[in-house]
Amino acid sequence: MSKLVTIYGGSGFLGRQIARRMAKRGWRVRVAVRHVNDALFVRPYGVVGQVEPVFCNIRDDQTVRDVMRGADVVVNCIGILAEKGRNTFGAVQEEGAERVARISREEGVGRLVQISAIGADAESSSEYSRTKAAGEAAVLEHRPDAVIMRPSIMFGPGDSFFNKFADMTLFSPVLPLVGAKTKFQPVYVDDVAHAVEKAVLGEASSGIYELGGPDVSTFRELMKEMLGVIRRRRLMLPLPFFLARILAFFAEWGHTLSLGILPQPITRDQCESLRSDNIVHDGVKTFADLGIKPTATEAVLPEYLWRFRPSGQYLAIKESARNLHTE
Repeated sequence: MSKLVTIYGGSGFLGRQIARRMAKRGWRVRVAVRHVNDALFVRPYGVVGQVEPVFCNIRDDQTVRDVMRGADVVVNCIGILAEKGRNTFGAVQEEGAERVARISREEGVGRLVQISAIGADAESSSEYSRTKAAGEAAVLEHRPDAVIMRPSIMFGPGDSFFNKFADMTLFSPVLPLVGAKTKFQPVYVDDVAHAVEKAVLGEASSGIYELGGPDVSTFRELMKEMLGVIRRRRLMLPLPFFLARILAFFAEWGHTLSLGILPQPITRDQCESLRSDNIVHDGVKTFADLGIKPTATEAVLPEYLWRFRPSGQYLAIKESARNLHTE
């Protein structure tokens, strides 16, 4: 019988890429999610019955254990960018990670891969970063043999970074930038999935890997690149952190009082995260240790941001037509 991997958060932005890769490898894939009906799209990644979404609440021991039984490897991709109800940073990223690691040891699971993030720091002013670090510590306490992946901000079709700001250009002449000088090392989501695949297959030694793309750019530089890809001109307006926190405060309250109707473009905790560079540190394990060459943004962004261009997929045809000369 083929081996089984349980992927917590396997229908998410990264999780679905891991699920697809493992299905191609012939593994059975159990996709642990809160809303099974919203994850049915993963089934066609393999043959009938090979990839199955199953219910799991990361805050509950029993459901975490139920979806783990019989698994050869476990991957925990669950993380949140903003708190909502009982899904707090602590409950999901610290307690949830500890729960998966503890139960994986009790169930005798062969390998555990934990997805964290560059910037995980117990001393950070951001609760997101602190709980990521606490989650790592809890995982290593129960599973010192675990592989921990820390990607920088991930990009690719369906991302919540470039797509978010490209969408803003459709209705706003201004792009507000919090942390315009903060440095990022964007990493292609499928490259991260490739790294996780190697860890699942036992081709990565235990420890922490920091995964970044080939280029380091400031937030402003990334937005300039995005605007070039979608062929739009917008005013990029850097916002001081103190002003951004005030705006985030009112946005959070508006979002809460409207029961989620009003958008929440940024939170105060995200403002704190943006104070620190999000790049690979020196002297750590990286893609190079896995034999993977990361993909540049310029090779991928045009493949999915074209829909934000003034004429969408037809822009290239129009630009070509302008160059025609009639005799």
